[in-house]
Amino acid sequence: MVELLLAVTFACGLVVAVAHVINSRFIAPVYDVVANLTGFVCAVAASTLLHHWIPALLAALAVGCWLVLAVRTLRAVRRRQPLLGQSPHEDPYLSGR
Repeated sequence: MVELLLAVTFACGLVVAVAHVINSRFIAPVYDVVANLTGFVCAVAASTLLHHWIPALLAALAVGCWLVLAVRTLRAVRRRQPLLGQSPHEDPYLSGR
């Protein structure tokens, strides 16, 4: 039962990660990328230690998606591009204040 619950949890997280990757305009905040990468890497490790291969695979796929998003975020920060849904006036870092 635990394996099923973990698989559903990781599958939902994977759906969110894939949706963010497909939405090519979406740029994740740095804290979101770091938190999700940390969480899913830990999930891969925990599931692997428990020999729960399906949740480990789902979490590993989510890690891959968040790595893609990390690269996209890094490029946007370097270009000082506003994050999706933000204007430069809302974010002091992006407006140079």
